[in-house]
Amino acid sequence: MNTVSKPIIPSPAPRSSRPEILAEEIIERLTYRIGKDAKVAKPHDWLTATILVVRDRIIDRWMASTREVYATGAKRVYYLSLEFLIGRLMRDAVSNLGLMEEVRDALASLGVDVNVIAGLEPDAALGNGGLGRLAACFMESMATVDVPAYGYGIRYVHGLFRQQLADGWQVELPENWLAHGNPWEFERRESAYEIGFGGAVEFITTHDDQPRYVWKPAERVIAAAFDTPAVGWRGKRVNTLRLWSAQPIDPILLDAFNAGDHIGALRESNKAESLTRVLYPADATPAGQELRLRQEFFFSSASLQDILRRHLQQYDDFTSLPDKVAIQLNDTHPAVSVAELVRLLCDVHGMDFDQAWEITRHTFSYTNHTLLPEALESWAVPLFERLLPRHMQIIYAINAKILIDARKGKNFSDAEIRSISLIDESGDRRVRMGNLAFVGSHSINGVSALHTDLMKVTVFADLHKLYPNRINNKTNGITPRRWLQQCNPGLTGLIREAIGDEFLDDAEKLRALDVHSSDPAFQQKFAAIKRANKVALSNLVASRMGVKLDPSAMFDIQIKRIHEYKRQLLNIIEAVALYDQIRSHPELDWVPRVKLFAGKAAPSYYNAKLIIKLINDVSRTINNDPSVRGLLKIVFVPNYNVSLAEVMVPAADLSEQISTAGMEASGTGNMKFGLNGALTIGTLDGANVEMRDNVGEDNIVIFGLKADEVSKVRSDGHNPRAIIEGSRELAQALAAIGSGVFSPDDRNRYTALIDGIYSHDWFMVAADFDAYAQAQREVDQIWTNQSAWYTKTINNTARMGWFSSDRTIRQYADEIWRAG
Repeated sequence: MNTVSKPIIPSPAPRSSRPEILAEEIIERLTYRIGKDAKVAKPHDWLTATILVVRDRIIDRWMASTREVYATGAKRVYYLSLEFLIGRLMRDAVSNLGLMEEVRDALASLGVDVNVIAGLEPDAALGNGGLGRLAACFMESMATVDVPAYGYGIRYVHGLFRQQLADGWQVELPENWLAHGNPWEFERRESAYEIGFGGAVEFITTHDDQPRYVWKPAERVIAAAFDTPAVGWRGKRVNTLRLWSAQPIDPILLDAFNAGDHIGALRESNKAESLTRVLYPADATPAGQELRLRQEFFFSSASLQDILRRHLQQYDDFTSLPDKVAIQLNDTHPAVSVAELVRLLCDVHGMDFDQAWEITRHTFSYTNHTLLPEALESWAVPLFERLLPRHMQIIYAINAKILIDARKGKNFSDAEIRSISLIDESGDRRVRMGNLAFVGSHSINGVSALHTDLMKVTVFADLHKLYPNRINNKTNGITPRRWLQQCNPGLTGLIREAIGDEFLDDAEKLRALDVHSSDPAFQQKFAAIKRANKVALSNLVASRMGVKLDPSAMFDIQIKRIHEYKRQLLNIIEAVALYDQIRSHPELDWVPRVKLFAGKAAPSYYNAKLIIKLINDVSRTINNDPSVRGLLKIVFVPNYNVSLAEVMVPAADLSEQISTAGMEASGTGNMKFGLNGALTIGTLDGANVEMRDNVGEDNIVIFGLKADEVSKVRSDGHNPRAIIEGSRELAQALAAIGSGVFSPDDRNRYTALIDGIYSHDWFMVAADFDAYAQAQREVDQIWTNQSAWYTKTINNTARMGWFSSDRTIRQYADEIWRAG
């Protein structure tokens, strides 16, 4: 270990958090950092001034956390993720520092409402859905449970697109979260690294006759670091989220500019900046695929160079890397890191291949998030070889080691060899990034018990046979700070009144709430808070969409990425069937329902966008039909993001978790809804299985085929037409949609969508429809007995503590990272 002595810099004295001191500091920042007099300051000025005051208090703890790691030599965890769906940060940071009341009072003394200015903060939409939100929850929990950690990702100028609806169709617009700067981040000019693409590889012999490969890229860009503090609960630790921005080596070609080519003079700058311009650029074209691969290598290489630089600051060589560094790959997006670390250790730092490979394999671990083959990334070999020629060589070398060991050591068959190979040769040759992440990691984890079991027998069956001890389970979790304390302060206050404050530090202490689940007085308070949350959501829907909702109706909510396997289509088809029944039997006592949907479809995913259009077409018909008498309303709320979820989740009575069994890795929306006192209707898929085990079978409504049954139905030859013809309600609903009842302007709009259900029904919409409809009527029956309903929903809140991301991170730290 290096022993260079450094001066000891004393920590500053703790800053006062009295409201009057905070108010003085806010005025000082407003005046001297923003340049505004309080008399003319606008709400966004107050927001920035408040963030700067809070940020100063974070910095003290941030620096202390960093000094401690250097002083103790603690192992660091590096979490590599292409997505971090962090959302707004002010309320999160203030709450975790324990300053919410003081900041509210300070601003009130200045005539400013904290809720108004907090609502102005842009959503940092640097993620697509559950994977990115999980990464954000994990960053907060790593700081909370005292694990020294860095998150690494990309500082997208435009995050996930802003969704608008035009005549019911999704329209994608750029999300400009950085338009007015980001007061939370710090540029780190000293942490800048060159990233190469293309070029050629040269073979040389060193002075000691050792063979050496030198990659000479044809293109280079600079990765510049921007750091954001990640504050743990009670501010115990502050970790770092480091996001990379791409910058050109030469920002302008002056010769070209002076020659009159003013646009061409900026081509290098535009090419570099395109790397970090947009989250998930469409990859339907070769240019889009190349940009996606460039993004993944860009942030992976920058992160690894940063990790190795930091390690050498403190230690003499890289033999100790696995003991002092744990790198977690969040899905396959950063899987190229496996080859890049080998390259850096061999080509830059002079290590031999076998030693570099052993260090790499013991340093990395990989989280798999999907069993969908199309979601396990692969890249065409010609593209990969052209863009990353040295990495292609390394991947072939790794593949040789793996396949020779499998053939000679384990007697693998030809079919098994083809399955585990890093190169897919079933068609055009492609590099399998899931296989690369698997063989390059000492630990591979699934994100729910069912998902992990299925990994072993589906996508990684043969790799599991080769390395039987690598796959393990780490069921996902959510941070209860954001998803209970911050988004549902009313319920948090009620729980504190009933069981005290222990659950704030240990979510599993929520179990003490069980004894109150049947108490009429507690139920009444619980119901009042739920209604207030429903009123807040109703007001948001009215202001955004002009649709009036009845808060006394059941709020039935499905919010998640729009995808056929998540089965928003099943939900809306059942709504059509319910609509027919309400009109046919007006004499029955129907439970009033508001069905709310939200989510974004990938821009190139036609069927998903068509499902959004269908939901809006159906809602227009039903919401304007007087014969329904307001008993059923359907609303698609546009531009789903973290901030919208923070309003919708606490307002839900019923949580829709209805994915095709065996296709959802875990889900975390199910956990958020349950924690906030919603009843779940769902299949036995993902973490729903463990939710049932934790909340009890009586407190969740399960329906439909199980994962093994779905597999058997598919293999035996599914006949959806026979099922549809045997189900009157389903047949009528499909006929209405397919014939254009809800699309009079285009009678054939949904013909192909409905034909897909008749012809193959891959996602088991027809197969599960009757069970789903029956389960919904069971939900109606529970709703009519409000005491029984609230007993179940209170039990859900009480028994969701196990799904805290603190528990998940402790398991990662103990069983995979050996850190903390």
